[in-house]
Amino acid sequence: MMKRRTALLCVAFALGALPAAAQAPYPDKPIRLVVPYPPGGTTDIMARTLQEPLSKALGQPVIVDNKAGAAGAIGTKQVAAAAPDGYTLVFGNNGPSAIVPLLQKDVGYDPVKDFAPVSLVSIAPLVLVLHPGVPASSVKELIAWAKTQPGGVEYATAGAGSLGHLATELFAKDAGLKLVHVPYKGQAPSTMAVLNGEVKMLMTTSSDTMGSAVKDGKLKLLGVSTAKPSPLMSGAPTIGQSLPGFEVNVWFGILAPAGTPAPVVAKLNAAIRAVLADPEIQRKFRGYGSIATASTPQEFATMIGAEVPKWKGVVETAKITTQ
Repeated sequence: MMKRRTALLCVAFALGALPAAAQAPYPDKPIRLVVPYPPGGTTDIMARTLQEPLSKALGQPVIVDNKAGAAGAIGTKQVAAAAPDGYTLVFGNNGPSAIVPLLQKDVGYDPVKDFAPVSLVSIAPLVLVLHPGVPASSVKELIAWAKTQPGGVEYATAGAGSLGHLATELFAKDAGLKLVHVPYKGQAPSTMAVLNGEVKMLMTTSSDTMGSAVKDGKLKLLGVSTAKPSPLMSGAPTIGQSLPGFEVNVWFGILAPAGTPAPVVAKLNAAIRAVLADPEIQRKFRGYGSIATASTPQEFATMIGAEVPKWKGVVETAKITTQ
């Protein structure tokens, strides 16, 4: 009886071990990369640039899936609720991965608790530009001049709740300025507004139109928002040189659902790092106005963890709403 019981236990143990032993190494099927915006935008273009090289690096197809809506919240929420197995990822950025949950009620996910950050993909600066009629050629001169304007200085944004809106309010708070928000529907109209003199200043992502306007003297470029000078805007000082501690990064990165196993995250991270090290990928990203930048999962998690309270403070202080 004892021998029979022992034999049965051995068989049960062997059968129980079969699924683990037979389980194929990750990944063994296609990976879905959710872009929470419509096709054709910067986020979508970046994701599709990485699609083929990531597929090769991982040995499985990477399928870009556009799930637009609610400023990126719909697609991001879908990934938060997906199985934490590494087969559903989101191509996030400052908006849905940090700011949107602060502005939308019941967004359906927590930007910190509900995701396992995998890696940064790229970083870009915001640029601070002025209409040439403003008597200032540096951030210090702008601050000094703005403090003499009793009605405040009007600034354009691509819309209420945009990163440019929050960043300019952060600038105003740090500099002790009174600024007047004038929202437009997108980057192109806001850029035209400062070109035409409808407003005095604008803090936004760079563009070919803006670069040409600066070169032709139609706009004054005062600085970039990143902690270090950006190779994308050669010669431009950082805003932080005149306003210590000011730093805003436009970032893009890949995240998995919370609970995704560490070895899976590590494998994805290694593949992303390898792809972003390719000089051709780096060249393409510069053409999109961004610098290809990988990170460890922990570095990315730390960045997001710092972003959320930072922007929460700005939203509350400036009473920013999108309703």
